[in-house]
Amino acid sequence: MNVSPNVDDVDDVARNAEATTTLMSGSGHDHHLEVSLGLWQDRPASEVIDTALLADRLGYRSVWIGEMATWDAFALGAHLGVQFQHSGLVLGPFAVAVRDPAMIAIGVASVAALTRRPVSVALGTSSTVVVENWHGRSRRRSGVMLAESARALRQLLDGEKVSFDGEVIRSWGYRLRLPAPSSELVIAAFGDQALSAAAAYADRLVLNLVDPSSVRDLVAKLQVAADTIGRPRPRVAVWTTCAVNPSAEGVEQVRRGVTGYLSAPGYSDMFRRAGFGDVVDFALTKPHPGELLGRIPVDLVRVTGLLGDESHIEARIKEYIDAGADDIVIIPSATDDDPAGERTLRAMADVGPRLQAP
Repeated sequence: MNVSPNVDDVDDVARNAEATTTLMSGSGHDHHLEVSLGLWQDRPASEVIDTALLADRLGYRSVWIGEMATWDAFALGAHLGVQFQHSGLVLGPFAVAVRDPAMIAIGVASVAALTRRPVSVALGTSSTVVVENWHGRSRRRSGVMLAESARALRQLLDGEKVSFDGEVIRSWGYRLRLPAPSSELVIAAFGDQALSAAAAYADRLVLNLVDPSSVRDLVAKLQVAADTIGRPRPRVAVWTTCAVNPSAEGVEQVRRGVTGYLSAPGYSDMFRRAGFGDVVDFALTKPHPGELLGRIPVDLVRVTGLLGDESHIEARIKEYIDAGADDIVIIPSATDDDPAGERTLRAMADVGPRLQAP
């Protein structure tokens, strides 16, 4: 894909930059449409660079760069950020059992200084496979580790000399030498303990691959937790896969992406409520991934994903907003039929202005 600017792209930015990134609900509350790089393992690793640069040219508010099996998020963020003209960066979620607060703060400050772009940072607990199998770390007391990492990291990002002695996390005596970025702090949560950490320490909560009904329930829990400690409720972002008029290859890609969630605590209940208890029961027997994939119908993928034409996706986004989501973060499918997710990104840039209140 050629990422050189062209006249159409300049026009796209002028028309869509504001409307796409600020979606207005009927109450007048601002909502943002953002992009998360899919890092699809069936696609070339470098393709996400094209996806990110196109998202920037189209005026999306932020590009999220996760970290798991492919890119170092700080390295990719720096590479992209120096080329961005419009989008900010959200780095992470970083696994708090793998990266310590000082390490994360140095990385965020480095990217902010090199790119001169707004840089947010997200924290999460990740999975047993990533933390224990790949990195040889323990996920024990991960909920406590998440909350304590957020507290220590906040000190560092605000330019303080860190002084934190928690139950799991300890950090003291260090202050950033680079300018303190005072970054937005995002926490990825689903369970009660992580929600409590988000209510107490996050500027924003991100929910990954959930349906509108679950968003409503989780936002209510977050509100109660925030009210209990006398703190304003953090904004809520929802990550969701997105494919506009997908090919069979695109649907298959998104289907593969849900296999690991079907037996996960909380997610299994969500899919049961949606009417897919038989698939959940089979997933709980721990079958071969290929066997499980064969049991996943397309309708199950639609529970947590945005698949279809623009009008269907627009209506589905409104369901998430009505359920309490502040921001929608699309993870564009990328296939041979839609390299770098270009068709999806351009179509969603057109959907954004139509979501504004009259």
